[in-house]
Amino acid sequence: MLDALSFGFMQNALLAGLFACVACGVIGTLVVVNRIVFISGGIAHAAYGGIGLAFFLGISPLLGALGFSVAVGVLVAFISMSNKKRADTVIGVVWSLGMAIGIILTDLTPGYNVDLMSYLFGSILAVPQSDIWLMAVLDMAVVVFIAFFFRDLQAMSFDEDFAVSIGVPVRPLYYLLIIMVALTVVLVIRVVGLILVIAMISIPPYIAERYVKDLRLMMLSSVGLNLAFTVTGLWLSYTFNLTSGAAIIMVASAVFFLSEFFGRIRSNRG
Repeated sequence: MLDALSFGFMQNALLAGLFACVACGVIGTLVVVNRIVFISGGIAHAAYGGIGLAFFLGISPLLGALGFSVAVGVLVAFISMSNKKRADTVIGVVWSLGMAIGIILTDLTPGYNVDLMSYLFGSILAVPQSDIWLMAVLDMAVVVFIAFFFRDLQAMSFDEDFAVSIGVPVRPLYYLLIIMVALTVVLVIRVVGLILVIAMISIPPYIAERYVKDLRLMMLSSVGLNLAFTVTGLWLSYTFNLTSGAAIIMVASAVFFLSEFFGRIRSNRG
């Protein structure tokens, strides 16, 4: 593995993984605590529409996914706040519609010749320098958002009514949180792809929640777990010639089920 670090593509892969781990750790914690994993999945899959639109217009796929994901995120936030009873159905429709738009637009793109699998399942070993810079900017936006609104997000996450009573602008903050989820999805596309992104957002915070209750510690633990999963998955990918995104998620899933197993044993003993 150390020999591989001398290669530029592996250095870019580690940088991309680091940026994705930080965003997924902090935003994923809020996603799990606020129980909006399904909304995050809807945004992730709908982002495919932005990639198709980007190919059709001849612009950067990540920029297309960024604009489309933010627009879908705002729509999903509006739906989930105005019609909570039927929000899951509408989000499911948006989820499917986004992917359908992406497929149709790529079909209509003249001379289209791009490996779409890299966007569906990730291609961390092929991340170009330009995407690294975009990921760094998005990562910075996520970190600044968390640092600036941490106390308000903490109040909203654990008791929305209490947050309203102390003057927290819950509705605008919820919209901002969903937009940050959209940014995180775009950040992770190159690492594990649209199909697997939800695992990287939800598994580490879920495991961390078993052992720590403080929101700040939960975020830090989630970042650490994501880093461990990413480095281990990259090592497995390099050593056994496996698809990197799938290897990362397999490691995370294995730890998830081990955590569930030992957690149940501990609960039965208690």
